[in-house]
Amino acid sequence: MESGNIIEYIDRQKIICAVVLEVKTQKLRLLTETNREVKLSENRLSHKCKDRLNLSSGRDRLVEALKDTVNRRMALVDQIDVRELWDVLNTEQEWIDLATMTEFCFPDNPSQDHEAAVVRAFFYDKLYFKFNPDRFFPNSEEQVEQIRTQTRETTRKNRIIEEGGIWLRNVLNDNVSEMSEDKAEFAEILKSVYLFEKNSKHYDLGKAMLAKAGIKVNEMVFDLFVKLGIWDQDEHIELYQYEIPIDFADPVIGHTKHLVEKVKHDSTCLISENNRRDLTDLPLITIDGQATLDFDDALSIEDRGDHYCLGVHIADVGHYVKKGDKIDREAIIRGSSIYLPDQKIPMMPPSLAEDICSLRAGELRPAVSTLIKLSPQGEIIDYEIVPSRIRVKDQLTYYDVNMIAEEDKNISVLHDIAQKFRQKRLSDGAVQISLPEINIWLENGELIVNKTDRETPGRLLVAETMIMANWLMACFLSKHGIPAIYRTQPDPRERLYREDEGSLFQNWMQRKFLSRFVLQPQAEHHAGLGLDAYVTATSPIRKYFDLITQRQIRSVFGLEEPYTPEEIDRAIQMLEQPMSYVSRVQYRRKRYWLLKYLEGKIGEKEEAIVLSKRRNDYLVLIPEYMTECSLPLPGGLRLKPEDLIQVKIQHVNARKDTLSVFMA
Repeated sequence: MESGNIIEYIDRQKIICAVVLEVKTQKLRLLTETNREVKLSENRLSHKCKDRLNLSSGRDRLVEALKDTVNRRMALVDQIDVRELWDVLNTEQEWIDLATMTEFCFPDNPSQDHEAAVVRAFFYDKLYFKFNPDRFFPNSEEQVEQIRTQTRETTRKNRIIEEGGIWLRNVLNDNVSEMSEDKAEFAEILKSVYLFEKNSKHYDLGKAMLAKAGIKVNEMVFDLFVKLGIWDQDEHIELYQYEIPIDFADPVIGHTKHLVEKVKHDSTCLISENNRRDLTDLPLITIDGQATLDFDDALSIEDRGDHYCLGVHIADVGHYVKKGDKIDREAIIRGSSIYLPDQKIPMMPPSLAEDICSLRAGELRPAVSTLIKLSPQGEIIDYEIVPSRIRVKDQLTYYDVNMIAEEDKNISVLHDIAQKFRQKRLSDGAVQISLPEINIWLENGELIVNKTDRETPGRLLVAETMIMANWLMACFLSKHGIPAIYRTQPDPRERLYREDEGSLFQNWMQRKFLSRFVLQPQAEHHAGLGLDAYVTATSPIRKYFDLITQRQIRSVFGLEEPYTPEEIDRAIQMLEQPMSYVSRVQYRRKRYWLLKYLEGKIGEKEEAIVLSKRRNDYLVLIPEYMTECSLPLPGGLRLKPEDLIQVKIQHVNARKDTLSVFMA
């Protein structure tokens, strides 16, 4: 390489033509066609030319000569058909040197300019050949198609980054106030990045789009979506993050509609099995919340002189929803109904859950009934479980029951039985945690928060009779050697109080010492409930675990084939993730609305209980809202667990899940 030689090199995906001004130990000082001087290693060159320019002619003339050279070479590039060459050469699958390729392109006395034109042509069209500065290798047909696809995708992404960035800037500058269809692609990419961050398949693309618009904070995306009307100010983000299905697909709706119409056309025929006991004469009641529409359990009580007969009657969902049908497949994906302050997401279509499966007053329904014989002192003498036909007489709310608890004999007896059963469980080592429940709901757009005592007659008698029925159904299945989804729980790591004597502080802290419950196909002791076996089967409309248990009970009576232990294991594994999502979604949405409510309480004082001291703060409980928060260490004041203090609400942000308080 000598001074005056014309060379070419690649810079930022472009071929630059230059003349060598000086050669120094493999370093070249160059003057480029753009009138710039650069220093470059010789190994960076894409083409070397023996043609020389007279360096004494002056800088301007050198640059002009370089431009003329580029123009000549680009004119030659237009004569090269790379695709045609590939059609001829791709079957060879071997390297072709620059001189040979130049002869293919320009068979009549090719010059240095022809060589350089070949390099340029193959550099700018990389679809058909692998390219090195002095040789070429034809791609296979598959490789060509892959490169073509990648090129289209790169072009698409570049367009999205450019156009999406401009669109975002316009939104930020208030030049766009609503979402248009042609920008939906940009919104979907940003939505994915906001929801899933680095787990989004669009993460790099979305971040590039945001960077193009000068947006660094991902939280701004939410505000932009609200501004454009894509999301509401109170949008439930977790539903998207956990991909919770809300609506039912058309095949599920169609199957449900057909089933409901069939039942309503001939309801008597569908529940006329010979082994189904007729209990329609019993005065059944349901006890639920005021807004409940899917009634899946009912109670009855009979005074037979020397004993009582308590009936716990559960809607026979398995009678209608068959294993593996469209409704069943959808239900196991959902795992459970989800109850939120502003929304209910059912496990089954409402036309089924709130109609033919629901134990509505006056309607004939198939059920699975647990009939329990109890002594006047409330001791269980015997029990039996039977498929049944029932008809609910009265539908009561918890409030109704609380109002008549002392006047209505049947309610009084049920309450007494429930209290005695709880005492038996406590004597057998149950861990009773009694904490108020914070109820949150929206009514005509107004956010309502109230604290409910779980120990009222209505709630206590329902809770204990359902625990009793679940226990007896577990005993029934175990006795018959039927696998089920049994719930077991080891002893708590520590007990803070005896039976039900704990303070609010102790009840709250006791939860932290409970061992995790375990789901398995065999029955074992449940320490938390003080029972030797336990399943859940009293909510088959709302929980898939309960539907499985109910089907196992039905199998004892020949109403269907039981699940095998292997199928039970698979069901436990399949339901693990959806059930964890249900728990998280319910907790986080309830907390969101509670914090939303507390945003209006900033500056107000609240009573708080000190739970524990941490490194830089105290953890406290605000009993009025049954929620924990941190309290900065108050200067000069030493607090200890269970101290009662006053705090002032300082800052709340529901969207960012923050609540801060300081000493009042």
